[in-house]
Amino acid sequence: MRLELGNIFIKNVEFGNETKIKNHTLYVNKEELIREVSSDENLENVDVELARPGESIRITPVKDVIEPRVKVEGSGGIFPGVLSKVQTVGTGKTHVLKGAAVVTTGRVVAFQEGIIDMTGPGAEYTPFSKLNHVVLVCNPKEGLEKHEMEKSLRMAGLKAAKYLGGVAKDVEPDEVKIYESLSLLESVKKYPDLPKVAYVLMLQSQGLMHDTYVYGVDAKKILPTFIHPTEIMDGAIISGNCVSACDKNTTYHHLNNPIIEDLFQKHGKELNFVGVIITNENVYLSDKERSSDWTAKFAQYLGVDGVIISQEGFGNPDTDLIMNCKKIEQKGIKTVLVTDEYAGRDGASQSLADADSLANAVVTGGNANEVITLPKLDKVIGYLEPVNIIAGGFDGSLQEDGSIAVELQAITGATNEMGFNTLTAKEF
Repeated sequence: MRLELGNIFIKNVEFGNETKIKNHTLYVNKEELIREVSSDENLENVDVELARPGESIRITPVKDVIEPRVKVEGSGGIFPGVLSKVQTVGTGKTHVLKGAAVVTTGRVVAFQEGIIDMTGPGAEYTPFSKLNHVVLVCNPKEGLEKHEMEKSLRMAGLKAAKYLGGVAKDVEPDEVKIYESLSLLESVKKYPDLPKVAYVLMLQSQGLMHDTYVYGVDAKKILPTFIHPTEIMDGAIISGNCVSACDKNTTYHHLNNPIIEDLFQKHGKELNFVGVIITNENVYLSDKERSSDWTAKFAQYLGVDGVIISQEGFGNPDTDLIMNCKKIEQKGIKTVLVTDEYAGRDGASQSLADADSLANAVVTGGNANEVITLPKLDKVIGYLEPVNIIAGGFDGSLQEDGSIAVELQAITGATNEMGFNTLTAKEF
């Protein structure tokens, strides 16, 4: 599968009479965008705000972050099975508004949502502080169940990203990157002397509001399977969960999975990147056993020499992580784990809820329990009350002077298990 990503660099975002891209600025017709996402009968009202890097703005509670993209050539459309027909994506050409993002917030689920600071010490911990944001402030109707609120915000964000991405269809990209996956036999023939490496992508699927969607299917309903990395880049996987902000793989993370990017960069040079095994994270032991058995079986069938495993969430999913690691290692395949840690505020506690001696190569995203003080900023998009109850916050997190004392887990993307780390073949 061959995918061309045409990056159109967005360096600023402004409101305008027409939604368009001009001189690296994304102009947004606010009223038109609101109409585009307001058809959901569960939404009381929707507003749109803008946030740019360096501005004294805090966005909270953050539901999702989504990068606008549009299919230009090739089968399927963006977010297949959700906003587009269920057709396989990952081939042809896709244009990307690189440097722009849609953020969803408002009076939503709140207890496991997060914070994005566009300046100050909090901005240093989140990659999203460097993007130009179109923020949807969505207020659902009273009396809705929490999962209904989640769905309404999820769909509003995806619709907004599709709407904004649509204006890039006829824009000449500033940069074109080509990603290609050959069949297994072809890649082994082409790179006979390179170690064969697969990526095991663990998807959050621990139940209601802890969901991830693959071509529109809730991941807890799938068995582990193989997927081309370019399909993920084309929107085949989206976020639908409300886990802690630092653990959440937002839709932006899936579209820009840094492990996939790093593996592609090293493909044909240091290693042979054969593809991605997606698996789920389950609640019950029997389901964990089944999925980890299938994951290890896939890795063995592909004949890989090494596997990189990333997880989403913490605590219960640590068991899935270690099961995957242990069973794959026992088949003679080397593993590297990518995770964050919950080691207590003093860093002295056990980092993961499970462990095994075979898990001896780990890339850490840092200690999510570390406490940081976020100073008062000039503007809040969303509302501040949830910071006292979100994961990482506590009663009294919101200080009288407007500052916030929270653990890093409250910052969106702060210690994400995808890591934004550079991996090397030397680990194998």
